[in-house]
Formats: sequence, C-alpha cells, structure tokens
Amino acid sequence: MAEPIRVLVTGAAGQIAYSLLFSIAKGDVFGKDQPIVLLLLDITPMLPVLEGVVMELQDCALPLLREIVATDKEEVAFKDLDAAILVGSMPRREGMERKDLLKANVAIFRSQGAALDKHAKKTVKVLVVGNPANTNCLIAAKSAPSIPKENFSCLTRLDHNRACSQVAMRCGVPATHVKNVIIWGNHSSTQYPDVHHCKVSVSGGELACFDAVKDDSWLKGDFIATVQQRGAAVIKARKLSSAMSAAKAICDHMRDLWSGTAEGEFISMGVYSTGNPYGVPEDLIYSFPVQIKDKSWKIVDSLAINDFSKSKMDATAAELMEERDTAVAFLAA
Repeated sequence: MAEPIRVLVTGAAGQIAYSLLFSIAKGDVFGKDQPIVLLLLDITPMLPVLEGVVMELQDCALPLLREIVATDKEEVAFKDLDAAILVGSMPRREGMERKDLLKANVAIFRSQGAALDKHAKKTVKVLVVGNPANTNCLIAAKSAPSIPKENFSCLTRLDHNRACSQVAMRCGVPATHVKNVIIWGNHSSTQYPDVHHCKVSVSGGELACFDAVKDDSWLKGDFIATVQQRGAAVIKARKLSSAMSAAKAICDHMRDLWSGTAEGEFISMGVYSTGNPYGVPEDLIYSFPVQIKDKSWKIVDSLAINDFSKSKMDATAAELMEERDTAVAFLAA
C-alpha cells in the first residue's frame, strides 16, 4: 500500500464539501489504492458543524481514510500538503459591490497562499474553487512565490461538464459520447463555451459537433447562454448554489490532474496564461483546453480560432484583466 497523501479541503463544513469529501475519502479521485489523510479547514464558528462532518466520515468506515484533522488554524491545515482544494471563500451578499467581494477574497487567498508557501510541500497541487475562482487563484499563486505557478489551477470543469451535457442531451447520446468541448476564460457569465473542436460519437461514428447537432444558431446562441447562466439558473431554482455538480467537477479535475487525460482528449482548466499560444494576455488565470500527463498540464496548441471565437475569448480576457488589476491593487495595499 502506498504512503498516505495529505489532502486539504477548505470550507469543509459547507455544501460543496459535504458532497465532495466522501468521493475523495473512498478513492474516486486519487486512486483506489491511495490512502489519504484529510485535512478540513473552516472558520471558527463552523467548527461544531465540521465535527458532525468528521463523525459522518468516521461512520463511513472507509478503508483508505487514515486520519481526519479538522481545524480552524491555517498552520495546521496547510502542513506538508500534497493537494489543496480551496473551496471556502467569501460569498457575494445582496447589495455587495463586486470590488468589495474582491477585497474580502484577496484577504482570504493572500493568507492561504502565504500558508501554502510556508507549510505545504513545494510539489503541492492547488485547485481554487471559491469564487471569483480565477482571480482568487491568481492571488493565492502570487502569495506563494516558492511554489511554481503551474501548480495552481481553478475550476472551470463544472462549466465544461455543463457544456458536454447540453450537447449530449441535444444529440440524444450519453455525456461520455461528447469530448473536447472547451471553456475559455473566466468562470463567470463572460466565459466562452466553444464546440468548434468538439466531437460527438453518434451511432458508431464520430462527428464534429456542428454536424451532430445540425443547428448552428443554437450552438452559437442559446447553448452558449445556457452554459454561461447555468449557475444562476440553479440558484434561482434551488435557492442554493450548485453543490453536487460542483463536487463532481472537482473530482473530475483532480482525478485528471493526478492520473492524466485520455489520449486524444482535452479538458478545461483555469491555468496560468503566461506563454500561452493563443495571444491571451499574460499573468492571468484563464481557462484553456489542456492535456495532462505525469501530473503536468500542457495547453493544447494549434487549434484554429475563428473570428467569432476570438471576440468571445477577448471579452472574457478583458474582464479577467480588470478583476486582476483591482485585486492586485488590494494586494499591494
């Protein structure tokens, strides 16, 4: 049996974590023969709730779960980490300006980045989920200068999965028959779900998405809007934000990061943009199509980008630059 790895989940008493922790602890993410030490961080007022989560994890009697550490102290939570899943963030309250939200989250992710820098392994893989995820991820990375920027990513896999599912439902095939959709840019309503390189398996053959769907106006209109607005639609219906689907996307993201992507397939991840082949401005965390091997991602290059796609990629980059500049000003303050 392998040595246990140390995996942190922040916001561990929250909704997403409640759907996530069981999957991690039973081996769906890091492998069926990989023992795990789970570190659970939340704010002090949530510790009694977190204690209940710990009891439930114990009561699952899982063979891979070697130890659970529940804490409100960063120096305990971030010690010797192999993986960090940063779910906790300041949620947007009614009447809150976006810059106030950014300011509150800069404080959180500056602190957590510094804790990673000081206490975690230098090989730690960091996934930021808490919104605004791209900019929070950038702040954490900037606050952990001794950890390579490549080790940081943010979650756009939920958007990716949403896009796959919309195409699959439209074509009447299982979601696993849809591959190589792309989410470009920000995990916000400016994101660009792109199916120009997507393939759909239909009755034994593989078709380009536009040929499988046979409805260009839907693919360039309602499909994009549905994926962009899906989070808001879930909140409107459930009165709570996506949790089950977010947890599933986190599992997909981390499993691919750990085990690699299938040959000829790529997935979407928010990663460091510097040196990218698509002319996206540098020093952003921007969602790209990536392939993963040996725990390292590489942006898929040489994909043809038409004018329709380019304008949408530019629009989401502009939003990310504005967010970054606001956040970095708070970081310097």
